[in-house]
Order: sequence, then C-alpha cells, then structure tokens
Amino acid sequence: MQFDVEEGSDVNNRMTRRATVATATIVCASLALLGTPAVAAIPVDTAPMTEAVTQDGLKEHLQALQSIADANGGNRAAGTPGYEASLAYVKEKMEKAGFKTTVQPFHYEQTFYDGSELAQTAPPAEPFVLNEDFTPMSYSVGGDITDPVTVVDVNLTGDRASTSGCEPEDFAEFTAGTIALIQRGTCDFRVKAVNAEAAGATAVIIFNQGNVNPDDDRFGLLNGTLGSAGVTIPVVGTTFEVGSAAAVTDSLEMRVNVVATVVPTDTWNLIADLPGGRTDRTVLAGAHLDSVHEGPGINDNGTGTAALLEIAEEMHELGLAPRNHVRFAFWGGEEDGLLGSQFYVDQLTKTETKQIAVNLNFDMLGSINPVTFIYDGDGDAFGATGPNGSDIIEGVFEDYFTSQEQPFEATEFDGRSDYFAFINAGIPAGGLFSGAEGIKSESQAELFGGSAGKPYDPCYHAACDTITNVDLAGFEQMTDAAAHAILTFAETTSAVNGTAKGKANGQVNWQYKGHQALK
Repeated sequence: MQFDVEEGSDVNNRMTRRATVATATIVCASLALLGTPAVAAIPVDTAPMTEAVTQDGLKEHLQALQSIADANGGNRAAGTPGYEASLAYVKEKMEKAGFKTTVQPFHYEQTFYDGSELAQTAPPAEPFVLNEDFTPMSYSVGGDITDPVTVVDVNLTGDRASTSGCEPEDFAEFTAGTIALIQRGTCDFRVKAVNAEAAGATAVIIFNQGNVNPDDDRFGLLNGTLGSAGVTIPVVGTTFEVGSAAAVTDSLEMRVNVVATVVPTDTWNLIADLPGGRTDRTVLAGAHLDSVHEGPGINDNGTGTAALLEIAEEMHELGLAPRNHVRFAFWGGEEDGLLGSQFYVDQLTKTETKQIAVNLNFDMLGSINPVTFIYDGDGDAFGATGPNGSDIIEGVFEDYFTSQEQPFEATEFDGRSDYFAFINAGIPAGGLFSGAEGIKSESQAELFGGSAGKPYDPCYHAACDTITNVDLAGFEQMTDAAAHAILTFAETTSAVNGTAKGKANGQVNWQYKGHQALK
C-alpha cells in the first residue's frame, strides 16, 4: 500500500462502524442472507477450505519471500531482482496448483530522491536528515533553492487544526521569491503547492500538523505526494518538530535541494487462471507482489501474496472445480502508484470488464497490532460507496466474521490499494485490511486486543517489515475469510448486481493513491 491524497484518511481518524457479533455460529454462509435479489440463494459450505488453510502453510510462503528479499538487497521492489525472483516463485507455485499463468509486462518511470538535502542556513546553520527529518514529496521536481522563508497561515496552538495554504487568500501578504512554509491540514498537498507556486514561491516545505495526541502520526515525518506531475518548484515534507521550530524562527533562511533521478522501470503482473467455470462471472482475487525499496515487505504485501498462494494450493488439494471462473492476480508497481492493477484494467475490453463479477483485494493481512477491517462497500460508515455489488461483498465478509464470533470494523474506499482501478471501472470490489501506519484507538484495543496509541503496523514501509512483523494467528483468520469469500462468489448461480459503467459513487478519480496520508 502507498500514499493517500485525502485529508482525514488516516485509519485512526476515521469514524468506524462496528458490527455486533452474533452468539450463534453459522457453519454455512449464503449470499441470500444479504437480502439482495441479485444473487441466488445457494448455501456455500466453505468449512473444508477454511480448515485446510494453516499457519504453517502461510508461513512457508512468507519465509520464501523473506529469503528472496535477503538474497536480493533486502527488498522485493518492482523492477529489481528481488521482485523478479518473487514472481518466479509465485508462478511456479500457482502452476503446481493447477492454474494457467500469464506474465503481463508493463513499463513506467520511477523517481528516486537520494542525495536530497534540507538545511537551515541562517540563523544558525542546521542540517536535517533525509528520510528522518524530511523527504521530498512524490512527483516533486528537482531543484536547489536557498532563500528566505515565509510562513503561511499556520496554527501552533490548541488542536493545531490548520487550513494553511488551502486558499489563494492565504498568500495575500506572501513575499514572492521566498520559500513557503506550510502546515498540513484540510486540503491536498498539491493544492497547497499550486497555491504557493502561483504566489511566487521558489520552493515549498510542508510540515506535519501536530495535535493533542502525541501518539498520532501527525507529528512524525510527513511522507506525502503531489498526486501527479505539474508543480514546477521543489516540494518536501517534514516533521512537526522541524516545521514548528522553523515557523517561530525570525529571519529564517533555508536550503531546499531536491535531487530527482528518473529511472525507467520494466516489471510485470502475474495473472493466474483456474481452468473452467463461467467466464462471464469471473471472480478476480488480487494482491500486490512488490515491496517498497526500504524493506522486504512481508506484511505489506507478502501476506496478501501468501494468502492467495495458500488458498490456491488448498483448492487444488481439495479438487475444487467452482461453477464460476476464478482468477488470481499478483500486481506489480503497487508501491509506485497502483500501476500494475491500473495497467491491467486499462487493457480490458468492455466485454472483459463486464465479465469480472467481483474484485477481491487482499493487502496487509497480518499486522501485529491489528484490527479486522472490511472495505465499506455500501458506504454507510464513510459515505463513499463502491459500484453496485460492493455492498454484497462487504456483507459476505461481515457474515463470515459474525459466524466465527469475531469482531470487525469498516474501512473506507479511499483508493489506497489495487481495488481502485476496478471501482473506477464500475466493477464491484471489496476486501480485507489489518491496518498500516494508523494508530489503534482505546475502543479498538478493547475490542480487538493489542496496544492502544500504537500503530497497527509499526514497521510499515520500513526495513523491519520482516517475517517477525506478522501476527500469524490473525493472518490465518483473515486468510480463512478470504478463502470463504472467494469460494462463495465462485459458486453463486446468478450475477452480482454490479459492473456498471463509470466511477463508484462518492469517488474522485485521483491519479495517485496509497497508504501514506497526503493532507
């Protein structure tokens, strides 16, 4: 998972809907329980499948991905030998499980910011550390700027709520030819940067908001994105500590040196089809295969990859032949902007698009301080709905966890993973998520266990996202739910009420989405 572009998208800041867990255990779940006439009432007994999924089987795949990263510079990022080896491993396993595989190549350009610098040049001189104190925003251009700093409408008191830089009026007294110092809050980073550029800023420094909760992620390093190219001045994000100190320093001058190196990248998706079944009701389950460059990506997203591999192997062992076509997809370039899944959807014909009944997305299933999140397909928790049929997917997961007497919460369709291209194409989508950099609340800790005030995944996008960064028990529970949903939709006798043209209700077609908050 990657960067996000919407204010308030952090998991801990979201309003969550908590379903009441039933006391009775339901062995056989049915789509008919969802109360929709679009799906026939056919009970699907998935117990043999969920019983076949084991922690040992999942761990075997996680260890293989860890070993691949260890042998290839510590990561499995797209365009690297580690990714290529990961794809070869998955391809071999899927073919042994009876799936026909297709390698889908695509090309894009990555931008690296190694060598970038941020420093206070006066008064006094103080350098800052790349990727600790500051980092260039994704899509920032390069440039080496040393200029005085103008502070733009910041708020360092109370809850520090801020609209800094969101309106052109914030720059009414801005001194052209200076660096704009802006606080996070309310609007997209791109809006802030565009307004600063229009006012004559030579560079932009956006610092984290800060607020009353010191455990919130609005104090640490702000790692954001501009969403797309077009801003022509360098833009960096920094911590609340660095930014708030700069905001009260008189006669401040700073150097912003963004070194942007563009690297052409060739990588691949792996598409795996189980022979047979109705192709006009294809169930497409996906997980991204790549890691970030900073680490091996075993939770993000070795867990989604391992879950699909384990499910495929157990389907093969059980000799399952579902009535509907089943396709598993392992996406490349997710961490660089959901690129592999978007490329795949862009290649679909209108007929092929309509043939995909549902897209099930599995990204980060084993966080060590987890919450069981289900994507809010019907929009009743966050307002942004998926295409028609996404509510059915949400209901299948809800019914399953209820049958297991396991609590769950909704998480919004905010475009932070590979389902995004599908919902924009009108394809019903849903899935599971155990949490990323967001902070677990007190109420979540009471319901799900774990530590309040701490991240769901403390090693998110870091070198420590190793095999020790996975809660295997929770991961197995999530994989059981994934297996249940895949088989349930694979056995339905009528089409899901979806696959309409156009975007999902309540969605905006942002160009770049992902894990890190961008407002």
